[in-house]
Amino acid sequence: MSVFIDKKTRVLVQGITGSEGSYWTRHMINLGTNVVAGVTPGKGGQEIEGVKIYNTVQQAVDATQADAALLFVPPKFAGDAIFEALDAGIRKVVVTAEGIPLHEAMKVRAEALSLGATVIGGNTTGVITPGVAMMGFLPYWIERVYKPGRVGVMTRSGSLTNEATAMMVEAGYGVSSLIGVGGDAVPFTRFAELLPAFEADPETDAVLMIGELGGSMEEEVAAAIENGAFTKPLVAFIAGRNAPVGKKMGHAGAIISGGKGTVAGKAEALRAVGALVADKPSQIGELIKVVFKHKG
Repeated sequence: MSVFIDKKTRVLVQGITGSEGSYWTRHMINLGTNVVAGVTPGKGGQEIEGVKIYNTVQQAVDATQADAALLFVPPKFAGDAIFEALDAGIRKVVVTAEGIPLHEAMKVRAEALSLGATVIGGNTTGVITPGVAMMGFLPYWIERVYKPGRVGVMTRSGSLTNEATAMMVEAGYGVSSLIGVGGDAVPFTRFAELLPAFEADPETDAVLMIGELGGSMEEEVAAAIENGAFTKPLVAFIAGRNAPVGKKMGHAGAIISGGKGTVAGKAEALRAVGALVADKPSQIGELIKVVFKHKG
C-alpha cells in the first residue's frame, strides 16, 4: 500500500514529447513506474521510451485504462489539460507547471473537490514511493535522499525537501511516500487534506511536514491533530524563519496575511498539539529519532 502511487498505478504523461516529459518518463520507467500512455495532440501513434502516444487523454484512457495523469504542460495550457484529465475520469493528477493563473487554479481546486479527485501541485516536483514508483522529477537514484522507509513526507518546497529527507536518512530512517503539494499561491490539495491517506497507510508510522512561511496550511494541520483527525507522530520544519519582514519571497504561496502565516506562529500552533518542530534542517533527523524511540 502507498499514499498516492504504487506499481499498479497506471500513469499517463501529458506533454510526453517535450524535453522534460520524455526525459523524466524514462526515469520514471527505470524506477518501476507503470507508464501506460503519453498524450500530445497531433502526435498520436508515435512512441517514446516504448510508450504509445495518443492525441487526447480520453483516447489514452479508453485504450489503456490509465488512472493517473502527470502533466509536463506550460502554465497557460495547464488548466485545460487538468480538466481534460478529470473529464476523462482520472482522479489522480500531478501538475508540475509553476505560475498557473490564479483564477484557473481556483477553478481546478473547486472541480477536484467536487469530484473527489486528488490534484497535486501546481509548481510541484511530484510524488514518490521510493523504490516503487513516482510521478514527477525527483532524483530517486540518490539513496541518501530517497531511501525507502516508514516516514511519510509532505512538502511545500522542492530543493529543501532533498536536504530534509537526507537528514532523516542519515539518522537511519527512510521515506514511505512523499508528496510535494507545490509552492503556488493556490495549491490544488492542501496538507490537511493529505492527512487521512497518511493516517490510513500501514506503511507510514510518522509524518515529516516541510512547510514555509505564508498561508495557513501548517496551522490547518495543527487543527486536524487537535481535533483527533490525525493521530500519528508529526515532525515539522518551517522554512523562512530569517525572511526579512515585508520582502517578497520566491514562492507565490509565501504570503503573510492579517498577521497569520508567520514561521513563529506556525511553529507555536504545531507544538501546542504535540508535534515536534525543528528550528533548522539539521535537527530533523534527531527529532525523527525521538519519535521512534517513543513509539518503540
